[in-house]
Amino acid sequence: MKSKELPLRKCIACGQMLPKDQLFRLVKLQGQVELDLTYKAQSRGAYICRNKDCIELAQKKKSLNRAFKGVVNNEIIDKLFMELEDGR
Repeated sequence: MKSKELPLRKCIACGQMLPKDQLFRLVKLQGQVELDLTYKAQSRGAYICRNKDCIELAQKKKSLNRAFKGVVNNEIIDKLFMELEDGR
């Protein structure tokens, strides 16, 4: 029996290709960028590595603003750091 491989996604900060379960998925829902922990929200998504360096790099490079074509509130960065601390 073949093992099912997870699809690869590209981190918007560092550009590394990783299996999508190793990345956070962010989506824009009703004008707000939200963290999609289910990976199933029906919206355009952007992925970012689950590490502090990539989150800080995305914030510095304004990668989220570019990915979602607008100004992204810094609260989402705080949510990403909280998820890292929780170990999810």
